[in-house]
Amino acid sequence: MLRRPLGNTGLQLPVLSFGASSLGAEFRNIDINEAMRCVRVALDLGMNFIDTSPFYGRGMSEVLLGVALQGVPRDSYLLGTKLGRYSGTRFDFSARRVIESVEISLERMKVDHLDICLCHDIEFVDMKQIVEETIPQMRVLQKKGMIRHVGISGYPMNIFKYVLGQTDLDVILSYNHYTLQNTMLADLVPFLKSKGVGVMNAAPFSARLLTNTELPKWHKATPLVRETAKKAAKHCESKGVDIAQLALQYSIANADMTTCVVGSANPKNVQLWADWAAKPIDLQLVKEVQEILKPIHNWFYTEGRADNNDPSH
Repeated sequence: MLRRPLGNTGLQLPVLSFGASSLGAEFRNIDINEAMRCVRVALDLGMNFIDTSPFYGRGMSEVLLGVALQGVPRDSYLLGTKLGRYSGTRFDFSARRVIESVEISLERMKVDHLDICLCHDIEFVDMKQIVEETIPQMRVLQKKGMIRHVGISGYPMNIFKYVLGQTDLDVILSYNHYTLQNTMLADLVPFLKSKGVGVMNAAPFSARLLTNTELPKWHKATPLVRETAKKAAKHCESKGVDIAQLALQYSIANADMTTCVVGSANPKNVQLWADWAAKPIDLQLVKEVQEILKPIHNWFYTEGRADNNDPSH
């Protein structure tokens, strides 16, 4: 699988990485054996960067990864987890919790270091603490060799501008912001590059919006967004293409996005995504679909504290 450099980290990531939120049964009930098999399937396909968090399954994702990765040479894969978010409402970005969180994650996954560690969904808290307390403590652990590279993740674009305006980061992880429907992350790339920051993208399907499956009940898409996305999906279908295929191909086609994180507890999905990634993208169809999606281009929703979010349209 094609690999790209991640900013100034020296890491080379595959264009598709494995998101292990599914191992925590974060979105649906799962077959544990199938879910763990996904890890080996992903590695066999070259998707050897694995992204997780103690939030996913409240630790279950990390625990199952510790089992799934037994016997796999540590230098054959890259591993990233997060800290600070531990339930839907429980956040703790204190220096003390940084140390505890990293130590627990390492123990769960049975490894001695993390290649990447991210502050998870910082839009839910006072970001001043992230800059003044959380990241400095993560840098201490970095010097000890427990963490190789430090970064932040979250939904609004504003969080990356805020933190990078006050301190350095090695990497960032954004989701739902480089898709067929929303390309706001691409607008931020020149700023991120100027800071030497590695760019990771996640969720090319925008939580099923760009698929032929029903949206989850918690999806915040407005009626206009849902209706427009369905029109785009039907247009793809008329051309003999699954919109999910086009969405995935589009999200990995931009070389500025080092990797795109996708996850599933179904090994067949992981194989299918790798197959799609190897196929040439239909640029004419991309143009037609984005024309259909134009009324909802860069539509986004509010996540976390209002003052941490992007200005409304």
